[in-house]
Amino acid sequence: MVSSIGDQTARVGQDGADRTAQQIVVQRTLFVGPTAEAPEDLYSLVTRGVVVRERGRLMLHRHACATTNTYFGRFPATYWQRWTSAPAVTIEFVVTGDGIVRIMASDATGGPRTVVVREVVNAHAETVRLSVRLDRFVDGGGLWFEMETDEGELTVERVRWSVGRLRSRRPTAVVICTYNRVQDCVATLGTLVGDREVFADLDSVYVVDQGSDTLDAYGEFEALRREMGATLRYVRQRNLGGAGGFTRGMYEAMRDHAPEGVNLLLMDDDIRLEPETVLRLRGLADRADQSVLVGAQMLNLLHPNRLHVGAETADLAILRAGQPVEGAMTNADLTDREDLTKAEQHPRVDAVYNAWWTCLIPSEVVETIGYPLPLFFQWDDIEFGLRAREHGFPTVTLAGAGVWHADFAWKNWDDWSRYFSFRNALITSALHSDFDRRSIVGYLAGQLVDALVSMRYGLADLMLRAVQDFLRGPDVLADAGAETSAGVRKAWCDHPETQNYPASAVPGVPNTAMSMTAAAGTPSMMRAVLVKRLLRQLLRRPGGIAAVSSADAHWWHVSLFDTAVVTDPSQEGVRVRQLDLDQAGVLARRGAVLLGRLWREGRAARDEWRRRLPELSGRETWERHIVSR
Repeated sequence: MVSSIGDQTARVGQDGADRTAQQIVVQRTLFVGPTAEAPEDLYSLVTRGVVVRERGRLMLHRHACATTNTYFGRFPATYWQRWTSAPAVTIEFVVTGDGIVRIMASDATGGPRTVVVREVVNAHAETVRLSVRLDRFVDGGGLWFEMETDEGELTVERVRWSVGRLRSRRPTAVVICTYNRVQDCVATLGTLVGDREVFADLDSVYVVDQGSDTLDAYGEFEALRREMGATLRYVRQRNLGGAGGFTRGMYEAMRDHAPEGVNLLLMDDDIRLEPETVLRLRGLADRADQSVLVGAQMLNLLHPNRLHVGAETADLAILRAGQPVEGAMTNADLTDREDLTKAEQHPRVDAVYNAWWTCLIPSEVVETIGYPLPLFFQWDDIEFGLRAREHGFPTVTLAGAGVWHADFAWKNWDDWSRYFSFRNALITSALHSDFDRRSIVGYLAGQLVDALVSMRYGLADLMLRAVQDFLRGPDVLADAGAETSAGVRKAWCDHPETQNYPASAVPGVPNTAMSMTAAAGTPSMMRAVLVKRLLRQLLRRPGGIAAVSSADAHWWHVSLFDTAVVTDPSQEGVRVRQLDLDQAGVLARRGAVLLGRLWREGRAARDEWRRRLPELSGRETWERHIVSR
């Protein structure tokens, strides 16, 4: 039997919830992750005794306690109260044995309070239904389970959180863009199919393959194809980058689901997917009182207990993306049991945009504001999110909805893709800010000096190409990036310091010269140090050869040497930077000319980009790129 002890106001039928409304499941409580790589403490915590944790079931032995006051274990009540009018959430679970189950709540500071307590006595697979009002969570807070036993044992399983339906649920289409990542994409699809409850509720899965090493050449994909049946829609096209791949999926899904509309759930091919996140994003989007973009948070793939950032914004005055909004966690250990870290997970923070590692976009957003810009990749998701916000469609980065993605700190940001980062940042700033030329030119000038002093001539070259192409105007996007990317790659490879070598065999550098040289620390007088480093290089004062770690590869340290063997952030190899004053001089003069043009012509370029925005994001433009070829 199951009896109530505690807060009677939370019982079913006493909370004002609409009992006539059909319930939709918007979250499940899962006690471990989909794979062994996912830390169990992201889902549930054993606080005393012996507890057996399984994906959908928790078994407590005698004198044991467990809680789901964890990243994936909490129900993010604050986001539900802010973005929906759902008066309550119904919690259904099955219990067997003897013990106590509590539904707990928190506020914005993480302080716990008991909402309802259920005593379980000699139960045999009994279903319990509770209802909790969503009425005290505006600034923050969530709901979770606490379970304990005394002399008996207790099993809790099949936990479902549901709310009353506001409208008919629309179909959801997953859109995955892939490029020569067969094993990653197959793993993501396999994880999705492996959760039968989530997969059965999807209308379709669009896989847009833009690679030369295509999925359909592999038996593992063909097996998944048979298992997924008509749900899978496999499309091949030339490589148009992430923007082109995702747009093709949007185009196909919206065409197939017209006129009723569809949830477009975009996700990268190389994430480690938590399929529960699919259910949670769709749940909030379907129940929200207005059309909202709902995004997942990013957890680090190499450090799966760490959250990249809670919610993001961009500083368009200095072309910086991925900035945490005020109050958002960054690089946080989600399994740290210290009170301060726990408290930081409870406040609600409002995102400006969400990256497309996983993000749900209602199709009416695309119908209203247009498709993504043909930017090839980088900043396409940011620009789209900013444009949606300007048209009244906010973005919600939903706490407790996460996927694992390659750690940004372990990526090498000095590669050919930086051209697109600089160019597309300028385009986005022109479209969605006052385009502060003083700040932007100052920032780019600083980036140019940094690159030249630290002997990254390829990076300087690409940055200047980006500025030049921005000033050319919207016609630079006429190829959707296909030809541009090939030219950029070639220009990048023309610079010897862009090549990676194994640390054991660096050409032209004897192993005896490879001793690691540590940086002395961050200078307190940056400008004075910069002048000294420039004079040192211009006067050709010998600095010799040094090996420099990735963490110490700052301009003020690398510029001390004529040759620096620098570790790649990926830790896969090293690059050799060599002082070349002739090349530095050419790039500096070219930079002065281009940044001068940006100062003089920037406002006119901004106006032209804005004038052409409807055309660039229009259906007809994309049909020329993705349908006619």
